[in-house]
Amino acid sequence: MKMIQVYDPPMCCSSGVCGPDVDPKLVQFAADLKWLGEQGVTVERYNLTQTPIAFAENEVVRMALTEKSETALPLIVMDGKVAVSGTYPTREELAGLIGLSKTPASLFTPAVAELVAIGAAIAANCDPCLRYHAREAEKLGVSASDMARAVEMAAKVKDAPHRNIMRLAARLTQTEPVAAVATSGACFDSGSAPGNAAKGSCCS
Repeated sequence: MKMIQVYDPPMCCSSGVCGPDVDPKLVQFAADLKWLGEQGVTVERYNLTQTPIAFAENEVVRMALTEKSETALPLIVMDGKVAVSGTYPTREELAGLIGLSKTPASLFTPAVAELVAIGAAIAANCDPCLRYHAREAEKLGVSASDMARAVEMAAKVKDAPHRNIMRLAARLTQTEPVAAVATSGACFDSGSAPGNAAKGSCCS
């Protein structure tokens, strides 16, 4: 079984969607690594900020850092040898490294990444994040209706736990739920115990 190890430069996280500035390359690369895992490839990923010991324990990585310092990062190691240094490879390049010929196009485009970030901004109640990612989505050609759908879905997912906890509070205090926590659109039906999913799609 093939193994790929990714050694990232210092960063807060490798997702590419944390903070106000989304990095489309990191978002796409994360999706590509997930795809590799689905093809049976073992993928390990290390961040110099969060797991420096992984860098120190790997002789190949230590040598690369000694020769090129942090310009060697990101570093892709496959089967104990440096495969890529200083850049994130594309899905096609990753497929070539492990000998895969067919590479289905990823659905996780930069535009989709912005819609995900918009939903995350709604969940986090982050005003500047929402403004920023809405502008970036518009630059990428995302329609206002698609952004509205992302907002609507995020709001449903975010509000469902509040409705459910208020139902539980009403049961425990033997009071009627307040009007603001109506059951419409909740993730659980009125007869379900907290934590038991009702039949049907969540937050639909």
